[in-house]
Amino acid sequence: MGSHATVAGDPPAYDLDIVRKFAIMTIVWGIVGMGVGVLIAAQLVWPALNDLWSPYTSFGRLRPLHTNAVIFAFGGCALFATSYYVVQRTCQTKLFGGWLVPFTFWGWQAVIVLAVITLPQGMTSTKEYAELEWPIDILLALVWISYAVVFFGTIVKRKTSHIYVANWFYGGFIVTVAVLHIVNSAAIPVTLTKSYSAYAGAADAMVQWWYGHNAVGFFLTAGFLGMMYYFVPKQAGRPVYSYQLSIVHFWALISLYIWAGSHHLHYSALPDWTQSLGMVMSLILLAPSWGGMINGIMTLNGAWHKLRTDPTLRFLVVSLSFYGMSTFEGPMMAIKNVNALSHNTDWTVGHVHSGALGWVAMISIGAVYHMIPKLFNRETMHSVKLINLHFWLATVGTVLYVVAMWINGIGQGLMWRAFNPDGSLAYSFIETVVFSRDGYIMRLIGGVFFLTGMLVMAYNTYRTISAAKQASKDEAATTAQAPAV
Repeated sequence: MGSHATVAGDPPAYDLDIVRKFAIMTIVWGIVGMGVGVLIAAQLVWPALNDLWSPYTSFGRLRPLHTNAVIFAFGGCALFATSYYVVQRTCQTKLFGGWLVPFTFWGWQAVIVLAVITLPQGMTSTKEYAELEWPIDILLALVWISYAVVFFGTIVKRKTSHIYVANWFYGGFIVTVAVLHIVNSAAIPVTLTKSYSAYAGAADAMVQWWYGHNAVGFFLTAGFLGMMYYFVPKQAGRPVYSYQLSIVHFWALISLYIWAGSHHLHYSALPDWTQSLGMVMSLILLAPSWGGMINGIMTLNGAWHKLRTDPTLRFLVVSLSFYGMSTFEGPMMAIKNVNALSHNTDWTVGHVHSGALGWVAMISIGAVYHMIPKLFNRETMHSVKLINLHFWLATVGTVLYVVAMWINGIGQGLMWRAFNPDGSLAYSFIETVVFSRDGYIMRLIGGVFFLTGMLVMAYNTYRTISAAKQASKDEAATTAQAPAV
């Protein structure tokens, strides 16, 4: 069965209100998260900006707010919106779960708002991508388990015999993220706002990066591949290039990704065999990653001409190019010799944002542009030209950002390990900071481009929804004025 299977007769009355809410909040939190990102990028160019409203607006407080806002607020809302949209259409049934459905929306927004309140105050577990303190972690777990009940409940009551591959990826991501979050967030509470990890030393580091890298692997990869396997075929009007390859892609990805986290801990106190295992698994991971990318791009066979006139499809396809680039770069950076140069440099920041802006954000934006007209009964978005403008702002912004960080990172790595003949360091640390300044300016410009694109999207969406509301009012008025038969 293809990604756009339908049954004869009237389509089921889907639960679209929840999808509308999550789609709109995807845009809102995208602007908030990327806005904070632009501010902290500016702080690295002009350090005095750290003192705007110290200590609440210092880099150390805002950086975890930025990562949580773009990953879990923007990315999370995009995943909720698209998974609820896709699972209903591919299963030909409304969402299961009753009151759990709105609870997943309001609960998720509550988690995000609590993050916005607590992180600038310095309330943090200090675990990367898992900084939220224990009461918020418990709420997050309850919301996530409710999400699993809604999603899998909908699949159980499906009207089709087949479970489309997008739902495999969404399902794998939901189950794995639940396990990752609950295990890594295990903590001993001291007060309402302070706790200590249930693990210690190297074991704590290993559990954290098993979580941290698989937050990338499942939250930011498997979930968004679910998005890719539905929206690329739909927007292109073509079936998936190879359904068999999509199933191989799924099983290979989830089997391998879970082992790769220890590559974040090269040259640490972690046992050497564990570091090597993470490196080897990361290298093998290149195969299923590129298999998925090729499957997505080859879906455009016979539809390449649509890229000239369809900027929404362009978002989806260019995101796959960035996915391919990021999933080549990641395994290369996991090689110990390369990692010795790249670790703790801006190269890592460039790699993360190649995936976050180029892959995650662009596939999400393309999916939301696909959904908004359908959610509000419009033929198209208010302006295709504005989608095109957004595409170029996003693409140029991402390239500026990533190239700036590559130059900075490789330069920093080479300067840090340059020695004079007498064994002293060739460069002081402050010289590497001075070297990095131009890259930070270029990165800031790229971030401003990307944020501007999100503002363009917000305006385009607002005009589309306003037109839908006006059309609805006009229709109601016409119906009211019609003579009784």
